[in-house]
Amino acid sequence: MDAIKPKKIALLWSIYWFMVVIGGIIIYKAGDIIFLKGEEYRLHARETTLKLGEVEAVRGNIMSADGNVLATTVPIFDIRMDVASPNIPAALFKEKLDSLANSLARVFPSKSANQWKSDLREARKKRSRYFLLKRNVDYATLKEVKKMPILRLGPNRGGLILVQKNIRRMPYGMLARRTIGYFNAEQDLYVGLEGAYNEFLKGINGKMWMQRISGGEWIPVLGDQITQPVNGKDIITTLDIKLQDVAERSLLEQLEANDAAQGCAVVMEVKTGDIKAIANLSKSPEGGYEERYNYALAESIEPGSTFKLISLVAAMDESRLKLTDSIPYQASVVWANALMKDDHALNKKYITLKEAFAHSSNVATSLFVNKVFGKKPRKFSDKLYEMGIGKPLGIEIPGEGKPFVRKSDDPRWSKTTLPYMSIGYEVKVTPLQILTFYNAIVNKGRMMKPRFVKEIREGEQAVKILEPEVLVSSVCSEETALKAMEMMQAVVEKGTARGAFNGAPYSVAGKTGTAQIAVGGRYNKSNYNASFVGYFPADDPQYTIMVVISNPQKGKIYGGAVAAPVFRAIADRIYATSLGVKDEIPKIAQTVDLHMDDSLVGLSDLSVKGWLPDLAHAFEFIEGEKTSTQVSEGWAEVFMKNGRPSIQSISLPRNKVPDVRGMTARDATYLLEACGLRVSLNGRGRVKDQSLPAGTPISKGADVRLTLSCSL
Repeated sequence: MDAIKPKKIALLWSIYWFMVVIGGIIIYKAGDIIFLKGEEYRLHARETTLKLGEVEAVRGNIMSADGNVLATTVPIFDIRMDVASPNIPAALFKEKLDSLANSLARVFPSKSANQWKSDLREARKKRSRYFLLKRNVDYATLKEVKKMPILRLGPNRGGLILVQKNIRRMPYGMLARRTIGYFNAEQDLYVGLEGAYNEFLKGINGKMWMQRISGGEWIPVLGDQITQPVNGKDIITTLDIKLQDVAERSLLEQLEANDAAQGCAVVMEVKTGDIKAIANLSKSPEGGYEERYNYALAESIEPGSTFKLISLVAAMDESRLKLTDSIPYQASVVWANALMKDDHALNKKYITLKEAFAHSSNVATSLFVNKVFGKKPRKFSDKLYEMGIGKPLGIEIPGEGKPFVRKSDDPRWSKTTLPYMSIGYEVKVTPLQILTFYNAIVNKGRMMKPRFVKEIREGEQAVKILEPEVLVSSVCSEETALKAMEMMQAVVEKGTARGAFNGAPYSVAGKTGTAQIAVGGRYNKSNYNASFVGYFPADDPQYTIMVVISNPQKGKIYGGAVAAPVFRAIADRIYATSLGVKDEIPKIAQTVDLHMDDSLVGLSDLSVKGWLPDLAHAFEFIEGEKTSTQVSEGWAEVFMKNGRPSIQSISLPRNKVPDVRGMTARDATYLLEACGLRVSLNGRGRVKDQSLPAGTPISKGADVRLTLSCSL
């Protein structure tokens, strides 16, 4: 027994010291964790359960010059529910489950009330902390959700979780879409004005803690936002939404009528260079037309006859060439074995410089230019660059087409280069670059940079004013500019645009263009660009307009027949709504000739409203029996009476909302905004319904929503 006792004591001591060592190791490890590596482990724990997430800033608005929203950010929400929240007692959940399920089924009918009830009960059983109710919900629907049982108690007591996202909306649909711009997901960048002014528009995102829950989902930690987002600034463009609308509609009508491939129309204000409208439409694979490419800004083309003004301005400014100077007329000429011909031979023995331009004579233009620059071609190319031709305009919107104007020291300069450049071949410029030069001539030689944005605003405060910018102080002498304007007037009065503006209450001057398009490096008789560029009123220039229509396929190819009608429609609208206001509308009756064609489908149901000149113009090309009706006011309604179209004036009530049903979007918008109302549109076409009924007393600043005949 005594021998065993020391062994027991030794064992106990072994156990004791073993426990001491183990305890020491534990204490050491605990100390190491707490004091040496504790911060590292705590950081790791935070990183695996918490992270800093971004709170997206609201992107600034893009506004038109007349105060309409062209692009805006609209919040949408993913709505979730912390169904297993400990703050939702089991008794409350059981009591309110039926009414909550019924409310969800009413607002989100993709599930029945029984399905919602079953799903919510199952989510509660699985202790779901992030149960999805609905994605991409608008604010109006969100307000309905916030009234529902349980959820009305809010984030803490009701388990309501909102994940806000922002989407970009364009209230006017496709109007000026390519110029306003959008986010190109494929290239991860903004295009158009959205891209050019992204630094101002995007704002600064905020920061907030996000917590990871079971299932790997990250949810915001309520009330734990580190930095608030700073919303983006608004940009105020030079665009006029009413002119933009009429430019696109007029261009679309001509593209469809001529089955053309694409086209553009640009309206510029003479003194400032402000772009008031820019429309670009291309034929889609489905056969319709849409804004897919900024043709006016990005595509360098051989301009053809519209370049003749540039060539002759250079010649007149370089020499003492006068409009009355003449040369023997010939319908063709050979330049170094290359035959140049006029499209239409003229019955003349001699032709003056003014006549050569008015009738767009290729031969005479090339001979006049050769007379001045034939022995000094370098002077010609240098003069073009001095006048701003050959250089990009440097506009802020990315993607401006690079002009190509060959210099005389280019190895490819030949004996045919000067004469063919003079008539718009072997040279490439964009429609906007051509328009900018014409605008400079009308502006007494002062070339203005095209301006798309005039102001950057934060709230109601202007933070940056973008003043009009001069590119070339004098592209030519004022005397030369006046000669050039006289030549452009002759085009409309006696030349290739004669008849295009008959009956217009304003005067127009400009130049037609019909250029063959090279396909596969060769010109043919099937592919043309038809164009018209000019200004109005000719006696007091306010606007310059450029129209180009590519590849018309219905027989008409000349600028005077294909492009000038678009110019006319835009100019009519400007005159009717702004310039013409200077001359008050006479209160005497006006006679409107209407034509009727029995083949028109649905004509018996015709009832449209609008501005009198527009309504009259709508019947201008319809053949058939002719009727006349007396109209005494500017706004009118066309309707069928005894099988014939009739027109009568509309009496607009004072201080009450007018009835705009049946009007075009542009007319209705113009009329309602003139009453002090704020207009939003849904769809395209004519007005089908208005949210404020006709006859409602007008409250300045009130919102009115117009539903149009074709939904977007």
